Amino acid sequence: MDPVFAFLALLTTAGAVAAVSLRNLVHCALCLVVAFAGLAALYLQLNAQFIGFAQILVYVGAVAILIVFAILLTRGSEPGNQPILSSSWQAGLGVAVLVLGALGVAVASSFVRYYPVSPAPQPTVRELGEQLMTNYVLPLEVIGLLLTAAMIGAVIIAMHEKQGPR
Repeated sequence: MDPVFAFLALLTTAGAVAAVSLRNLVHCALCLVVAFAGLAALYLQLNAQFIGFAQILVYVGAVAILIVFAILLTRGSEPGNQPILSSSWQAGLGVAVLVLGALGVAVASSFVRYYPVSPAPQPTVRELGEQLMTNYVLPLEVIGLLLTAAMIGAVIIAMHEKQGPR
């Protein structure tokens, strides 16, 4: 295994696990940024430059920053001291092991691994850009509007909290 790939996979996995397991929301958001950046680096290592840079621009540059701003603008008081593990962590661990086992069995018994691999198409950045600006322009605009609405909503909620009840 390539050591660069192993490092990036470990970094991405560690960032994702930390994002779902930490208690502080700001730390979770920053760990999510690390996971997104690790994914972008994996795409770049796989010679998918357009997807890698789109990952950096969209997820690291926009979505993660939007999450951080939303957390910082809407955060009230910090929660009190809570235990690290909930009272039903054994049940959650059992369900996770069962799901991992079911997925492992499904992948191991799949017939897809016996078919020959077809050659990968070589799309250019120009073709991807033409597709985004012709066939997929509506979903692209809807995502932009959704992100803008989320940011405006976070600002409005933060303004109401600072003013207090009337």
